[in-house]
Amino acid sequence: MSEETYIQNLFAERIGGSMFGKDTKIYKFEKIKRAKRAAMAANPGVELIDLGVGEPDEMAFPGVVRKLQKESEKPENRGYADNGIQEFKDAAVRYMAKVYGVKGLDAQTEVLHGIGSKPVLAMFPAVFINPGDITLMTAPGYPVMATHTRWYGGSVHILPLTEENGYLPDLNAIPADIRKKAKLLYLNYPNNPTGAGATRAFFQKVVQFAKENDIIVVHDAAYAALMYGTKPLSFLSVPGAKDVGVEIHSLSKAYNMTGWRLAFVAGNARIVAGYGMVKDNYDSGQFKAIQKAGIYALDHPEITARIGAKYERRLKSLVATLRGMGFKAKMPAGTFYLYVRMPKGVKGGRRFATAEEFSEFLITEKLISTVPWDDAGPYIRFSATFEAKGKADEKRVLAEFKKRMAGLKFEF
Repeated sequence: MSEETYIQNLFAERIGGSMFGKDTKIYKFEKIKRAKRAAMAANPGVELIDLGVGEPDEMAFPGVVRKLQKESEKPENRGYADNGIQEFKDAAVRYMAKVYGVKGLDAQTEVLHGIGSKPVLAMFPAVFINPGDITLMTAPGYPVMATHTRWYGGSVHILPLTEENGYLPDLNAIPADIRKKAKLLYLNYPNNPTGAGATRAFFQKVVQFAKENDIIVVHDAAYAALMYGTKPLSFLSVPGAKDVGVEIHSLSKAYNMTGWRLAFVAGNARIVAGYGMVKDNYDSGQFKAIQKAGIYALDHPEITARIGAKYERRLKSLVATLRGMGFKAKMPAGTFYLYVRMPKGVKGGRRFATAEEFSEFLITEKLISTVPWDDAGPYIRFSATFEAKGKADEKRVLAEFKKRMAGLKFEF
């Protein structure tokens, strides 16, 4: 047996086993990347308007960068951080109290940092899922916990997010046999990609549901600080929430710190301890200087207010343009996304069976990149994080978007 053959036969079944690397299926975001490259190659010199990107278009604010520079020069910050420095946990507690009104968190036992929210989500199935257990996942949504649930021998029950239900999961529709085996419930509000916000009443219902069914709630609050027209809402601000779950906060979206990889988990002490035990066996903590720059950020929430004002301005312009073309677009409760149902086709022209087909049409014909979602109906996600150097350039990009879309007559 050749070396290549025996290695191929040793891959774990969770990533494909002997078929690893041979799957011809192309995943959505890889398709988008390929379509962008092809469109630019076919239209040299024409600007691509990227409304599909899901990360901030600007750097972290100067004060945060200067703090990193200063702290990275200190020898006491060079070593392993393990499960995080106490100062960062203290800052997280201050931040939760100031921004969300969540008071009484114990910085010693109820808060731990993470190297970004993605690995935090990936670790929770390792903490709780045994073969046969179930994770409740919303769709459309971020799939990391679902992937790792399956890797540990568990299964996933999908909760569709529909427009009719305000993009909130219908907990009453979960069958009794599923509730009995479920251990984890994943939520994300404000929601990616729908932009929907949760209400306090919904979170109260979640707490009751979790207690009645012995389920742990993991609330991914990556966009929680980016709310429009209302104050940010934390799951932990609801009475009883800390009895049943935790909340993950990321500095990526709220502070333009995407590549810095810094987040924290807050909530139930036993759940936090379980996460900490698994984390201690996965990584040695984020660079202390980055954590100290994170402290500066958390102590300056006015940075998020400035970032949010930019996204709100851009989103309003996108809404106006799309509504003028017949889309039922409206301002999201939060995030930097617009989530709109696709048209059935272009008058006298092409028809669209899926959101993926419509997204492909926009990139091919108009050099406008978007993200399609067909998980719970055919919808398109537009992002307000397109690159623009200042307000004047922002207006130029938005005007170009409007110009390219103006010639299209859609049927809905």
